[in-house]
Amino acid sequence: MPSQLPIPGYARWAYFALGWLFFGLGVLGAFLPVLPTTPLMIVALWAFSRSSATFQRWLYTHRVFGPPLQLWQQYRVIPPTAKLAAVGAMAASLGYLAAFTAAPLALLIVTGGLMLAAAWYILSRPSRPPATERSAP
Repeated sequence: MPSQLPIPGYARWAYFALGWLFFGLGVLGAFLPVLPTTPLMIVALWAFSRSSATFQRWLYTHRVFGPPLQLWQQYRVIPPTAKLAAVGAMAASLGYLAAFTAAPLALLIVTGGLMLAAAWYILSRPSRPPATERSAP
């Protein structure tokens, strides 16, 4: 868990505020299906790494949010449940946008394209750490 400290002056406070903003959104994402918790926590961890080693360590070792962050940082792994939740939320959001709003077709196409690219990235990441790492004592 490399830290990128020190950051001078007001930038450090801005990163710290950004860390708390994304942490709060990530907590909301644990309860709301349209917000992806793990990506928001990854951004929060990054912001804390630029502002506070204490909060970076706290989030990285958190009982609930720490394990997915550790998997991501060590192996770039996205667990299958997180993949399903992320892709499902994107599909539901696009479906809602298409069915219940007066969004122009161009916006639907651009949004769908961006979501497709994000879904491809998420689904292309490994779902589990390498076998040699899982079987180590």
